[in-house]
Parts: sequence; structure tokens; C-alpha cells
Amino acid sequence: MKNIFEQLTDLLKKDERLASQDGVLLKNQTQELARKNDPELIILLLSDKATKQHFFFEVEKTLIFDKEKFIRFVSNKQFLPDSYTAFKNKIGLTTSDEYVGENKEVVLAWPYKDCILEGGMTKEDQKRNEIFYNETLAPDDINRLLDAKVFTNFKRIDKKGEHKLDGFNRDVKGTIKDNLIIKGNNLLALASLKKEFAGKVKLIYIDPPYNTGKDSFGYNDSFNHSSWLTFIKNRLDIAKTLLSEEGSIWINIDDDESHYLKVISDGIFGRDNFVANIIWQKKYSPQNDARYFSDMHDHILVFAKNKNDWKINLLQRTDEMNARYENTDNDPRGVWKSSDLSVKTYSVSYDYPITTPSGRIVNPPKSRCWRMSKQKFDELVEDNRIWFGANGESVPSLKRFLSEVRDGVTPQTIWSYEDVGHNQDARKEIKELFDNADFSTPKPEKLLHRILEIGSKKDDLVLDFFAGSGTTLAVAHKMGRQYIGVEQMDYIHDLPEARLKKVIAGEQGGISKAVNWQGGGDFVYMELAKWNEEWIEKIEKAKTGKELSKLWNEMEETAFLSYKVDPKSVDANAKGFADLSVADQKRFLVECLDKNQLYVNLSEIEDKEYGVSKEDIKLNKEFYG
Repeated sequence: MKNIFEQLTDLLKKDERLASQDGVLLKNQTQELARKNDPELIILLLSDKATKQHFFFEVEKTLIFDKEKFIRFVSNKQFLPDSYTAFKNKIGLTTSDEYVGENKEVVLAWPYKDCILEGGMTKEDQKRNEIFYNETLAPDDINRLLDAKVFTNFKRIDKKGEHKLDGFNRDVKGTIKDNLIIKGNNLLALASLKKEFAGKVKLIYIDPPYNTGKDSFGYNDSFNHSSWLTFIKNRLDIAKTLLSEEGSIWINIDDDESHYLKVISDGIFGRDNFVANIIWQKKYSPQNDARYFSDMHDHILVFAKNKNDWKINLLQRTDEMNARYENTDNDPRGVWKSSDLSVKTYSVSYDYPITTPSGRIVNPPKSRCWRMSKQKFDELVEDNRIWFGANGESVPSLKRFLSEVRDGVTPQTIWSYEDVGHNQDARKEIKELFDNADFSTPKPEKLLHRILEIGSKKDDLVLDFFAGSGTTLAVAHKMGRQYIGVEQMDYIHDLPEARLKKVIAGEQGGISKAVNWQGGGDFVYMELAKWNEEWIEKIEKAKTGKELSKLWNEMEETAFLSYKVDPKSVDANAKGFADLSVADQKRFLVECLDKNQLYVNLSEIEDKEYGVSKEDIKLNKEFYG
């Protein structure tokens, strides 16, 4: 007799949506359909007595689908263990079968946020790296993960080039005022920034990976929707501690995760601190080959740290706006624009006849009234603030003088590409800076200019911990903001670092002309000091099982291994390891490493085993105070 695992497997394979061409059950697809209460899936589960009994319960003679139980069951490692999982089970490197709540897990990192295609590498080629950047750590695996880390490879970069860092610049309150670019895992970098910058960041902008399944970080069994939410939550939890009480966070996201992200952010920042959902028109032309709708926009979710303390900056008035004002009657107070004198909110006392200078009797339109009392109206007439037209017989209107309107314009929640640019503008900006760069999702400088204009002022601190192509940092530099950028990938040197060098030199792309940018300034570059991360990079670069087997032997001697790993058991099952694919061998070796030791912990900075130089020890002590 088949057990419930086997029965469910056979049943689900009857739905062609849930099985690959070679008959392998698609666990992630199954979970996603369950989350959507897919009718065909539910009917299929009800058709079998065992699954009906297992995944449904009755309430007042109505069967209810226990969706969470079903998803937990399908997620369970005992259900359809692949060769990799079977090997892990054999050597004892397993986790609890219980479902671990999202709020207690940590998703350490993500694969390539944006695809920098090098040589003949394609986006499909880049998928092979995904398994190394999306490991979810259960609470028992986390003890020192978020401790402050050691920084290394410091340098200051200005118009004259790169220089050895001799110290940090601080303001009168003792806070570091240097612009910083940090290479390393952004979760751990954020944790390391807390001591110096907690409560000091005025604006955070992030453009995190979207989890769309259309590029190099698509859905798969090892990084699915729930992992993505955990990944984001981990980082937003720390980001909140970095924001000042007057600060705000702006999160760029698309339709696939925007509504889930809103709920997660409500829980972190508080629903009362939600400010707006901005719709950015990211494309200038429709996609006529789209299957359903042409995707034309992104969302930018805006939350304040404390909405009562957050002050919005008005946008500058444009020449086009000011051109709407004229001075038809040569009023000495200057140009003005007429506005409707009637309002929809009806009041009997504000419904009265008005006699124009020509003797015409005018009443407010039906169901409307005037916006002020008769007495107030007479005062405005006396002050020449009511316009009856050049011949004195038009319906009266209120004169609004340009000299008396607010200095700026209240921002709206729909941003057109004419105002803030679109994706093609962004790619063009990158191409003009770097001929060979192919960055799939940069953002236009005009978009970041708008965000920084609304949410920050000169010298305020701006943070972007998904620095990507460096747009936020470049715009912040040109607008006179202090900034911190974090990026893990090696293209930090070829894009954000190189881009800022060009900004300092006075490049005239993007918003440069609009803000009269002439160059200048500097920034400090530094990296998290690697330890087990070095092993991960070696594992990534290996191409054969022979190389990986040799790496395992070296790891046994000098790497920090997970407490769950028994090296003797791994050695005793060498044949099972050899039978795995190269990708699974890499995945296994990465999982053997203790993630708490990816980078050197600050508390161990003087341990000779790590070889931290005297210069780095001095600079770390200065950075952390």
C-alpha cells in the first residue's frame, strides 16, 4: 500500500501543469497554484479519498481546503527528495522537518540583481550561480551572523585618483560625513552600519530583485516566493533602525511582489506610516506582443519612519506652470491666474446672486454655491481680487497671484516618463558612460532626482543597499547629499565605483546640466573582510568534480564548517558525493560552511588567524568609534 507521499505524487502528476516533460513534479508550481486556490488543483485533491481526508476539513458540512497544511507538506524535504537531498539525509546534514516561520528565518543573499553579461555569457548561463546566493538559514543556524564585521581594502577616491585612507571625516557631532561604497553581503553590511549610522539616514531608496521569473533570478525550488519575502523582511528590519525619525524609505518594485511587499512593510514600518504608492511609467511605448497586458509601470512604495515628523519637500515650479499666469488688468501685484469661484459642497448661506459691473445677475451653477460668504466676496471685489472679464460681464472668478502661491508644487502619485525618464533613458545613460556595459534594469537619473528632491535636502544622508549600477549614488553626489551604497557583486568596480569616478571628473550625462554639475568631491571605498566567503568564491569558480573534491579536503583543514557537518561522514560517503552533479556538489559544499563566519567578526579583529593588518585594525576602530 502506498503512503501519503506516494499517493500525492501520483495524483499531482495527472495535472500536466505540475510535471515537467521528463515527469518530474514541479514542487514550486504546485505551491504557487495552492496559494491561488486554483480550482483544478482543488478538484484533483478532492478526487482522491486519502488526499481529501488529509488536506480538507469540514465546517458546518462544508469542506475547507487546508492550504497552509498542503503547502507545508509539499515543502517538506521528505516529499520527493532529489538526489541532492537524499545525499544530505545520508550524511546527516538535514534540517528539522517542521515548517520554520518566515519571521525567524534569514535569507542570506540573492543571486545577481542585475545581469552584467560578460563575453559570451547569457542570462541563462548566469542561472547556474543562483544556488549560492539564496540559502535560507533557520534560527538554530544563526548566532553571530549579524555581528559587526571587519572592513578592509580602504581607499579614498577624488579628482586626483585613488589614495590610501588615512582616516574618516566627521561633523561637529562626531558622525562620519564621508560618502561610502561598501562591497559585501548587504544584510551583513547593514548590520555593520548600525553602530555608526542608526537613526541618521534621511532617505533610503532600494531597487531590490523583483522575483519575476523572467531573468537570472527566477522562481525555483530553492528560492521561491516565501523566501523572497523573508529576504526582503530581513533587510527592511535593519533598514528601519538606520532611518532618522524624519526619514523615509522608497522601494521600487513591480506588480509581482508589490502587494505582498506592502503588507510586509506595513508590519515593519506601521500602516500609519505609509505615505504613498507612486506609479512610475517606466516604458515609453507599449509591448504589442504581450500575452495579456503591456506592462508599462513600476510601483514605488513610500513609508516614513514617523509620518508625523516627516516633512515633504515641494517640487520646483516649471516655466510651463508659471507661463499660465498673466496680468490682463495690469495689477501692480503682478501676474495672476483666475480660478473657479464656485464649489461642490453646498451651503445655503453661500448661495446668493452676484451683480457684475455690467449689471448682469449671476448665480452659482445648479447644486453648487460660491466659495465664500457675501461679505467676504465684497471685500475681495474691493481689493481687486475678483475678475469679471475684460468687458465686466463674465461669470466672476478669483484672481490667484503667482507671488502668493507656494514656492513649489505638491508631488502627485503618477509620474510620467516625460517628467522622470524611462528604462531606455536609463540604459542610454549607462551606455554613454561605459560602451560595453549591458545592465538590464538601471534607473534613470531623473527618477532619483525627483525622489531625492522630495525626500531629502543638501547634506542629508542617503542609503542604497542594492547599489546596482550606482544611479542613486551618482545623483546623490551631484545633488550634494551624503550617501552610502552597498553592493556584493564584483561589478561594483566596473559600474558604481567607475561611475562615481566619472561624476567626480564632471561627466555631463543624466541630471548634470539640470543641476549645473561641475565635478568634484570624493568617496571612500571599503569591503567586508572575507573568510568563509572566500571559500564560496573558490567553489563558484571550480569547474569539475575533481576540483571540488580537492576544495573539500582544504575546507576540512581551514574553513569554518557548520556545526551540523561531520567531516568523517562526508569522507565515508565520498562516492555518493562524486555521483552528484557538479552543481549539486557546489551547493553541498556551500551549505557545509558556517554562514556566521562568512566575514571576519569585529570582535575577532586582533586574532592572528585572520591576518588583519595594523592599518585595518586602526581604521576599523576609528570607524566603529
